[in-house]
Amino acid sequence: MDTRDEMELPEPKIRAHYGQALALLTGFDHAPRLASAAPATLPERSPGVPRASRFRSTTPGLAGVSAQRPGAVRLIDRVGRTDGDDLPSPAAATVLRAMRRALAVALAVGDEVAARSGAAELKRANLESRLPVERRSAFAELLAAESLAVLSVLANATAFLLAEHAQAEAPDIGGVAEILTDAPHVALQGALWELDAKLAAHAADDATLVAVTLAWAEALAAAAAARAGAAPGTAAFTGARWRVAADDLPIAGFAPATRARGKPVQMAFKRPEEVVGNAIAKHQAMRLARMLVAYDFDRRMNPFVELGGFIFTFLGDGRPGTGKTTLIQMMAGLVNDYCTVAGYPFRYQNLGIDNVDSYQGKSGQNARAFVDAIIDPAVIGLGTIDDIDQVAGRRGDRQSSSGQQEITAVLMDAFAGAGTVVRGNATFGMFSNHADSIDEALRQRAGARFLIDGPKTQADYIDILSLLLGRRHAIPVGDHQLMRAQEIRAAVQQGYAGHDRPAEPALAAIHDDLSARLGPLDTLSDIGTYLHEIARAEPRFTGRAVKNITDAIKTRAMDFDMPDDWFETPRPFLHQPYARKLDMIAGLRQPITPAMVVQEINRYADSEWRYAETADETAIDEAVRGMERAVEARRRFEERAG
Repeated sequence: MDTRDEMELPEPKIRAHYGQALALLTGFDHAPRLASAAPATLPERSPGVPRASRFRSTTPGLAGVSAQRPGAVRLIDRVGRTDGDDLPSPAAATVLRAMRRALAVALAVGDEVAARSGAAELKRANLESRLPVERRSAFAELLAAESLAVLSVLANATAFLLAEHAQAEAPDIGGVAEILTDAPHVALQGALWELDAKLAAHAADDATLVAVTLAWAEALAAAAAARAGAAPGTAAFTGARWRVAADDLPIAGFAPATRARGKPVQMAFKRPEEVVGNAIAKHQAMRLARMLVAYDFDRRMNPFVELGGFIFTFLGDGRPGTGKTTLIQMMAGLVNDYCTVAGYPFRYQNLGIDNVDSYQGKSGQNARAFVDAIIDPAVIGLGTIDDIDQVAGRRGDRQSSSGQQEITAVLMDAFAGAGTVVRGNATFGMFSNHADSIDEALRQRAGARFLIDGPKTQADYIDILSLLLGRRHAIPVGDHQLMRAQEIRAAVQQGYAGHDRPAEPALAAIHDDLSARLGPLDTLSDIGTYLHEIARAEPRFTGRAVKNITDAIKTRAMDFDMPDDWFETPRPFLHQPYARKLDMIAGLRQPITPAMVVQEINRYADSEWRYAETADETAIDEAVRGMERAVEARRRFEERAG
C-alpha cells in the first residue's frame, strides 16, 4: 500500500466519539437476532465474596443495582471482573482503553464513509421525514455498507491496538454470527454483545481476556469481509485509505491492519564461516538474505522481484545431521544483522509439529496466522517449516491427520495460490530429512532446492572437527590449511560444475543419449528437447518444474557480489529510493548462458528423481515387510493349529 494515497483521520473527529464509545462499553440492552446463544452471566465467586462492587455508585438511579438483566451488555463490568477483583487489572484497563479507541475510530470512519457515499444526506432526510420512497432501498444498501465498514474497522483496530499483548496460541472461540447491517450503531451493539458472550464463556484471567478479545476481533474481521464480498455500495469504504497518525493505524478497506513490529529472535545465530560443506546451499542462503533487505517499504516491492530471481519458497533436504538447523541459524542471523543496520523490523517464525491441533480447523488457523505474520508487508519476514514431512500431510495418505491435511492446503494456497502476491519482503524455507514424504504438489511449490548434504571431502571433516573442538586444546593442525576449503566462491563454482552432467544414473543416460545425437545442448531447441525427454521418463516432471527451473536460472543471473559497504551502513543502498536500487542491482546482473540452464535443469531433475526413487524404495520395503509378517503369521498359525 502506498502511504501517499492515505488520508489522515483527524484526531479531533476520533475523540469526538469517545463519549458514544464509552456509552457502548458502559451498557446497553440487546436481543440477539442471528446468534442463538445468549451471553452467560458473570461467573460465581468464592463463598463470602460479594458479586457487586464494595463501592457504592453515586449515579442517580444506579444505587443498589447488582443484577444483570438478560440481554443486558455491560462490557466494562465483564472485562473489569475477569480476574475476580473489584478493581480492573492492568490487562483489563488496557483492553477497555483499546476498545474505546477502536470504537471511536470505527465511528469516525463511519462518518467519513457516509459523507462519501451520500448516506449522510439520506440520514438527515430520513430524520426529517422527507426521504423519498424510491430512495429507501438505496438508503438501506448504504446503511448496510457503512455498518460493514464500521464492523471491519472496529475489529482491525482492536487487533492492531492489542497486537503487542498477543499470546503464542489463540483460543478456539468459534465464529461470530451476530452481524447486523440495519445501521452502524445496531451493528456495533450486535458485535459487542457477541464479545460479551465470548468473554463470559472463555475468559478466566488476564491472559485469556486478551486472547479471547483478539480471537473475537479476528473472527469479526473475517465475517465482515465475507459479508462485504456480496454487498453493494461498499466502494465508498474500499475506494479510500485512511491513517490514524497517533496509533500509526492504516485503514485500507477490509484488509487486516497489522502492526509493523518484529520481536527479538530467540536463536543462537551462526556465522557463514561456521557452516562447513553445503557450499551451494550456504551461498544461496547468503544471497537470499541480502535480497530480502533490498525490499522498499515505500513502494512495497523488491527490485529483485521486478528484475527476476527472488526466491519466495525453497526446500532444504538432506539426511539427519547434515546441517539444516545450522543453515537456518546462519540465514536468520544474517537477515537480523542487515535489518539492525537498516532499522527495519524483522520477524522470524517456525511452523512446527506443535501447530498441528486435534480440533477441526485449528491447525489451518495456525498455519494461516503463520503465513500472514511472515508476509506482512510492513516487516522483513523469514518463515521456516522444519520437518515439513511431519507438519504437512500428503493428500490421500490415511496416516496423515486432518490437521496435517489442513496445513498442507493452507501452504499450497499461500505459496502458489490464486491470491499469492510476492512483494519480496518475505521468504519461506521448508526443511526435511525425508523430502520424498512431502506431498508432491506442495514440494513442487518450492521455487529453489537447497541440497544439504553436510561435509563431503577430507578437508570438510578436518574443518568441522577443528570448529567443534574449539581452541581449548593443544592438538596441532597438521598438513592442512583450516577453512581454506570453505572459501565460498571456489566451492560454489566447483559445486555448480558438478551439475554439468546429472548425478542420477537414469537421468544421466537420457542426457548422454541426447548429447550423442545433438551434440552440446546450446540452443533453446536442444534444451527444450532435453526437458521433453525428462518428462517422458518421469511424468511428475511437469510445467511447474520448468517454471521452478527458470526461476532458479534467473536467480543464477542475479548471482553476483553486492559490495559489503552497501550493508554496513544504510545510506549507500538500503535507504536509497526504489528506482535507484533498481538501477544499482540491474547493473550487476549476469548473462544467462546455455551451460547455466543445463546445470539448473540437472540440479532440479536430480532432486525429483532422488525423491521418486526414495519413495518407491520405501514403498517396496514396506510391502516386503508386510509380506514377511504375513508369512510368519501363517507359519505360527499352522503350528498352533497343528
